[in-house]
Amino acid sequence: MKGLAMLGIGKIGWIEKDRPICGPMDAVVRPLALAPCTSDVHTVWEGAVGDRKDMILGHEGVAEVVEVGSFVKDFKKGDKVIIPAITPDWNSLEAQAGFSMHSHGALGGWKYSNTKDGVFSEFFHVNDADGNMALLPKGIDPATASMLSDMMPTGAHGVELADVQFGDNVAVIGIGPVGLMAVAFAALRGAARIFAVGSRQICVDVAKKYGATDIVNYREGDIVKQILELTNNKGVDRVVIAGGDVDTFMQAVTILKPGGAIGNVNYLGEGEFIRIPRVEWGVGMGHKRINGGLMPGGRLRMEKLVRLIETKRIDPSLMLTHRFEGLEKVEEGLLLMKDKPRDLIKPVITIKY
Repeated sequence: MKGLAMLGIGKIGWIEKDRPICGPMDAVVRPLALAPCTSDVHTVWEGAVGDRKDMILGHEGVAEVVEVGSFVKDFKKGDKVIIPAITPDWNSLEAQAGFSMHSHGALGGWKYSNTKDGVFSEFFHVNDADGNMALLPKGIDPATASMLSDMMPTGAHGVELADVQFGDNVAVIGIGPVGLMAVAFAALRGAARIFAVGSRQICVDVAKKYGATDIVNYREGDIVKQILELTNNKGVDRVVIAGGDVDTFMQAVTILKPGGAIGNVNYLGEGEFIRIPRVEWGVGMGHKRINGGLMPGGRLRMEKLVRLIETKRIDPSLMLTHRFEGLEKVEEGLLLMKDKPRDLIKPVITIKY
């Protein structure tokens, strides 16, 4: 089979590999829709998780089952399935402790394009298939459903980590696709004011559709000053960090009220340390919680999130700005995510057979 791979830091290319072998609890699938991600950019061009040689990229996909293992009970050849970016080992002790995304070690549930070949190929492997695949309901476009792999669950997890409650004022820093989903889920949880921090007009427009009440453009001044002015110097109850860098925590801590929480789902690809402002953090005693986490994967989460699409609570298709057809277009989509033209939110590639 062929796949688009990381050849080394800063290098990608198409390679040939053997089709993956299906274990007794696993599945082998072929892609129907694929979505390149900024995380792929961090991995390749920043070397964020270290060097990788000839590792197939990609972790967002909807697929058709071509083979299942002998122990798989709930899926069969021909099923169309949603596959999360995070595919834990559900029999691990970490999963039993409630942290499936860290099965067998920190970030251990993140396998695709990290510790094994990803989804940008003619076939790919799904471990623990009964626990990590969800059926794609009829009537839902595979391209739209590809947002269930990572963008929707990661945005939702940022809101969970920040513990957004009804009536809260919430700041979402970064309104790329993950941040846009955080805006949508904060609104679903009943947030009052949602301050969306971003500058690209196309993202601003979608953020408003998802429930943002205030737009804070970092190109027009310090976001701390802007948000404090908008809140009469009170700050916000919750912050979701979905973009920025290691210094973004300084801004998040400063605008957060005592007793509030920060939910970070931003993949920090560069930098050695994260700086936290001492005084603004209440000299260590401000009850300003900082929670950072990899989103939970697994079948149950996919099934719950797809219900929100079925019932029209959330429409992730608003984020699909660039559509392509054919596996060979994955490279073009990935380079778009690297260059981020101002009319881009998310590219998606569909494959027909």
